[in-house]
Amino acid sequence: MPAGFQKLGGERVTGTLILSVFTAVLGSLQFGYNIGVINAPQKIIEQEYNATWLHRYAAPIPHGTLTTLWSLSVAIFSIGGMMSSFSVGVVSEWLGRRKAMLINNLLAFIGGGMMGMSKLCQSFEMMILGRFFIGAYSGLASGLVPMYVGEISPTSLRGALGTLHQLAIVIGILLAQILGLESLLGTEELWPVLLGLTVLPTVLQMALLPFCPESPRYLYIIRCQEHHAKSGLRRLTGRLEVDEDLAEMKEEKRRMEMERKVSIAELFRSPLYRQPIGIAILLQLSQQLSGVNAIFYYSTSIFEKAGVESPVYATIGAGVVNCAFTVVSLFLVERTGRRTLHMLGLAGMAVCAIIMTAALALLDRVPWMSYISMLAIFGFVAFFEVGPGPIPWFFVAELFSQGPRPAAMAVAGCSNWTANFIIGMSFQYIAHYCGPYVFLIFAALLLFFLLFTFFRVPETRGKTFDQISAGFRRCPGSLLDMEEKRSTELEDLGEGSLS
Repeated sequence: MPAGFQKLGGERVTGTLILSVFTAVLGSLQFGYNIGVINAPQKIIEQEYNATWLHRYAAPIPHGTLTTLWSLSVAIFSIGGMMSSFSVGVVSEWLGRRKAMLINNLLAFIGGGMMGMSKLCQSFEMMILGRFFIGAYSGLASGLVPMYVGEISPTSLRGALGTLHQLAIVIGILLAQILGLESLLGTEELWPVLLGLTVLPTVLQMALLPFCPESPRYLYIIRCQEHHAKSGLRRLTGRLEVDEDLAEMKEEKRRMEMERKVSIAELFRSPLYRQPIGIAILLQLSQQLSGVNAIFYYSTSIFEKAGVESPVYATIGAGVVNCAFTVVSLFLVERTGRRTLHMLGLAGMAVCAIIMTAALALLDRVPWMSYISMLAIFGFVAFFEVGPGPIPWFFVAELFSQGPRPAAMAVAGCSNWTANFIIGMSFQYIAHYCGPYVFLIFAALLLFFLLFTFFRVPETRGKTFDQISAGFRRCPGSLLDMEEKRSTELEDLGEGSLS
């Protein structure tokens, strides 16, 4: 076998493909890093906010103001992501996948720089604005990375390489949790370095992207540049003859030309898309309103309240569980039905949320309940990665064909980031009023989503879009079903009048 090639799952893998996938998922790593980085140094950064307030107004910061500023510091990340996720389709088609990722790094550079300089400038506004910019970066990266990786991957490896996006996110979360230890960067002096460190993968990605080819699918299908598409395919596959791959793209382009693009408004107006988009939105809400980001954002303080002796190390333990079960889900998702896995994850999370609530409520009387609460949090994270973590995105891609898919992805992404913002902004207030019973709210939501999935969500594994669409048409009581009945009745009336 020629140098620079490896075999993976029977498919020849080139150095260019490995470099391109690695470079792209650096964006996913940053996304995960900035989800987890805000967790461990919470108390230290709050002290810095208080010191800044004292310096400006010669009085300590009011408790309510501090809670609002901190919640905004956490949640504005999601506002940035929500706003930018809507523009993924436009930006990726205007600039191309590779150039869009390259320019997107400017947002990360600005955001990381502002967060890293906020202590020196005695400005919590810089910290909050930096989180907004890094959120906007993450919103674009969450769409651009899987799009680019999916388009450059060989068909037989597309599923395996596509899951690296989710794996890189959870590795980024774990890396942030480890670096946030007081023995490393989670100190009063070094926390700005911890937050500003996100510029390093930015610089690395910007340095490597010029050596990666543009997506051949984008070049051929969107730009009609067959020569450049062939050149990219040769680099990625290591073969001189790429006619077979090009034929696949020609067929994809032909199908796309036959099916017009669907606007966001049409998704909600048309009976054909209304039920699938409703399912897509509720599945995205099931991911974020499950409460998992309350764990990622606030786990250190949750473990602290649960009486865990070393809450930061417990948070790292949750990160390790998160990574391990992400790998487990990679093997399960193609062997078990998407619907089955999603229901298993939701049910497991609901049980863990109830156990967690009971353990926290009994903590004062039964001290060893702190260990039960810690195990319940670990189980909560594990079940999330089995179902609600990866599965909703599979459904969005599989419920819609090429025409409505970009609009559906934009709506799904916006729903996901909006729910993320709601949890990030409101969790501390709800936890303050509900105390140990806060996770009962999530348990109730999880049970609702479980029942919705059981009664309304179809299984999509191994089915074509036409088969899935036909399933919606046959769904009793659906608008489409009623329309078909109405048209049948009209036809019968017409035939009766003719006879």
